[in-house]
Amino acid sequence: MTSKKKSAQSTNSKLSLAAKTGKCLYGYKEALRSMRARHSKLVIIPTSISPTRTSLIEYYAMLTGVAVHHYEGNATQLGIACGKKYNTGTVSIVDAGDSDIIKWMEDSSV
Repeated sequence: MTSKKKSAQSTNSKLSLAAKTGKCLYGYKEALRSMRARHSKLVIIPTSISPTRTSLIEYYAMLTGVAVHHYEGNATQLGIACGKKYNTGTVSIVDAGDSDIIKWMEDSSV
């Protein structure tokens, strides 16, 4: 198994735990709203989101100091990883719950 596949599985398991035990907001508008209110700690965006929306999310994240993770999958796969039965364009993690996804993302990006 390659390290990229292991990383994707680890991301999915940590994201699933955060969705079950913490507080996550789903959708582009909710992510922008939570970043404006400075509630978000991490924003996850899939590869299938449009470049315009990606750049706006990254801009808001830069202004508010929120970490952004580019998910290696499309919106359907991101929704399934969160335990939802619908496409999820963006996931904003407000409280990670029992998951250590925020710390793990910061360590993996360095």
